[in-house]
Amino acid sequence: MRKFVILLAAAAIATGIYALVALREREEPAPQKTFTFNNGTEPETLDPALMTGVPEHRIAIALFEGLVTYHPETLAPAPGVAESWDISEDGLTYTFHLRESTWSNGVPITADDFLYSWRRALEPETAAEYAYQLWYIKNARAYTEGKLADFSQVGVRVTDPHTLEVTLEQPTPYFLGLVAFETFMPVPAECIEQHGNRWTRPGNIVSNGPFVLTEWKPQAKIVMRKNPRYWDAAAVRLDAIVALPIANEDTALSLYKTGGLDWLDSLPAPLIPQLKKHPDYHKAPYLGIYFYRFNCTRKPFDDPRVRRAFNLALDKAKLCRFVLHGEYEPATVFVPPMLPPYESPEGLAYDPDRAAELLAEAGYPGGRGFPRITLVYNTSKRHEDIAVVAQEMWKEALGVDINLVNQEWKVYLQTTNRLDYDIARASWIGDYTDPNTFLDMFVTGGGNNRTGWSNERYDELIRAAAETLDPARRNDLLKEAEDILVNQELPIMPVFFYANLSLLRPRVKGFHQNARNLHPFKNLDVVRP
Repeated sequence: MRKFVILLAAAAIATGIYALVALREREEPAPQKTFTFNNGTEPETLDPALMTGVPEHRIAIALFEGLVTYHPETLAPAPGVAESWDISEDGLTYTFHLRESTWSNGVPITADDFLYSWRRALEPETAAEYAYQLWYIKNARAYTEGKLADFSQVGVRVTDPHTLEVTLEQPTPYFLGLVAFETFMPVPAECIEQHGNRWTRPGNIVSNGPFVLTEWKPQAKIVMRKNPRYWDAAAVRLDAIVALPIANEDTALSLYKTGGLDWLDSLPAPLIPQLKKHPDYHKAPYLGIYFYRFNCTRKPFDDPRVRRAFNLALDKAKLCRFVLHGEYEPATVFVPPMLPPYESPEGLAYDPDRAAELLAEAGYPGGRGFPRITLVYNTSKRHEDIAVVAQEMWKEALGVDINLVNQEWKVYLQTTNRLDYDIARASWIGDYTDPNTFLDMFVTGGGNNRTGWSNERYDELIRAAAETLDPARRNDLLKEAEDILVNQELPIMPVFFYANLSLLRPRVKGFHQNARNLHPFKNLDVVRP
């Protein structure tokens, strides 16, 4: 144990003890019940319509609330701003009945706020990558794509200040779960009109969630305090939440060990064997996958044979065993095996000999003539360790050289959005509990595709699956689409399925392990000894 503590201290010094000192600075005493966690990076944005990542989503569920929110234990859809809803017998029309609630500035929230917010997310000018999550609504996709100019023909209608009627293109069993997602959350029109793209800054922002933003020091911390105007403020137990953007896992672990964090969900892989013995350690299934994207718009990854060769040359089982200490399962398909009755096709097994043959067929025998390419990943020691192992495996099996490039979160997102990469590290966490949340992102022009890949048959299958009411037929269509994705075309390379590995202080109550690692702050409490 003493050796373990010494190692942690050394890591903290080597990786930036100055960060710990800065994080301990307090301009005012912390409230009695403060929940502090490491968010891993600086959020790209606090605008719900523009969010795309987990770090942003965690902040969103504190500051904003949609018509529907999450049950704290099951994550099933639960009443939010809407106190109830009705669903038509054909499953096409949802009528939401809004409760009396206000923005953090005291202005009442009405159905028109949701109409404005959803329209804004769908506007082409907004460039919301998650706009496609609203495309289940009648004519919403046509509006985003500029094929429909009249928004009144989109299936969203205000019937009175407290009633919003939504009409879908086809029955969507998981639609209520989608409505809890941040893209569907309301944003304040007057605040946005007044402050423009600075509307999310402290002092400007108006929100409607259980907490309000009071401080945002870039690269230091985000502080959110209890919102006294939240409709269910009496049920909120925490006084404040502090989110820290520590990218270095060793630094974050040191802070946890010294009492500076209540929850840490990204652990240094080399220390996992020791941490597993810690009473605060938790492991739970996670509806997520770690993968690599290929840029299919430029050589050499415009050739499916090259993409397949790289996939076959990566020994994922060995990577998981030695780099990740066996805590994660290697992935050969894209949909995590947690969504029965759906079953993925059988994926590609490790086969370096066949990988070398394919590369030769593509014109690069033994790697000769292969351009020097770049693998981009966002700042994380784990991402770096995985990339180094992949680099070595590809060199050994294919004879190719790979440059590794580390980028900060915001820069990395810009790089992948612009398709300014060859290979890029990526991950995907299910937005709802259905295989479609993993597969529809790769349709042509999908906001989170980020590979430049397009396949007409794949698009047809995803579209047909959305339209069929037969569950068995729907699963068959999705399975065929996933087969194209992971066995035939491979615009992406599955690497491993995530698990929730975390440290949580016993004093934190109301925290439930779940497959989406989603923990509504509204329901948390910190009980001091």
